[in-house]
Amino acid sequence: MTDLPTYRGYAGSMAFSPEDAVFFGRVLGITDVVGFHADTADEIVAAFHEAVDDCLETRGRIATA
Repeated sequence: MTDLPTYRGYAGSMAFSPEDAVFFGRVLGITDVVGFHADTADEIVAAFHEAVDDCLETRGRIATA
């Protein structure tokens, strides 16, 4: 599967670490490093949305690369 999740115009990467038993990801195409993690597939999507919302709330916008 190659589709990237998107939210409010931003794309995110998502992967699973079997060693750590955790999902993790980053918001892509921006100059800041914004990461997120969760224990389940449903939670990783929510964590991605929360990461984007937090950036937009604190900065007003996210600088794109």
